[in-house]
Amino acid sequence: MTKVKICGITTLDDARAATQAGADMLGFNFYKRSSRAIDPDAALTICAALRAEFGTDCPLFVAVFVNEIVGRISMTLEKVGIKVAQLSGDESTDILRELRGIGFKAIRPRNKVEALDDAAYFLNGAPTDDSLPSLLLDAYSAEQYGGTGVQASLDIAQAVKVVVPRLMLAGGLTPENVGDVVRAARPWGVDVASGVEPTDQPGIKDHAKLRAFIDAVRAANENE
Repeated sequence: MTKVKICGITTLDDARAATQAGADMLGFNFYKRSSRAIDPDAALTICAALRAEFGTDCPLFVAVFVNEIVGRISMTLEKVGIKVAQLSGDESTDILRELRGIGFKAIRPRNKVEALDDAAYFLNGAPTDDSLPSLLLDAYSAEQYGGTGVQASLDIAQAVKVVVPRLMLAGGLTPENVGDVVRAARPWGVDVASGVEPTDQPGIKDHAKLRAFIDAVRAANENE
């Protein structure tokens, strides 16, 4: 079954709604310049409340960083109680190795050749844990580190999936298109932020869209 990550969580209400809808992962963005940024104290409050309410049924929490040093990544993970880091900036594979299997890289390649080069490079430090993505593929943007709402190339996704054991796909996914993308690319997981938000409220989730998104992914898997 394709896993679903709801990224850019900023409120307990949204985190609870995503959990109840069946999300496998929740992403908390610690990049201060992001419109979906959250501080560690607020993330800790949300994560602790979810753990108390849902116990072992809690989604996997993922901390998103951009060009952060390993020491600060480790401090944030420890403070919030998150065990997985997503690196969405210009990090090297050395950073992944320093994280010792708990970090995975997000890439935003401009074309298929660049995508395959990036995949080969970052797989050297990718997690071996089957519960984590090996790599996240997002749409190219020269200005933003993800969350653009621009759809990633399906051709690139299909090419990368051949060489990546657990590919998570992001970029412009919505309740309306995610089913077709899952059926065409068969990714290990999908990641959504803006696609389940009101157009003028980044970081705030539309709960009906959340449910519709996850239902569309599940339906695509069942029809395979």
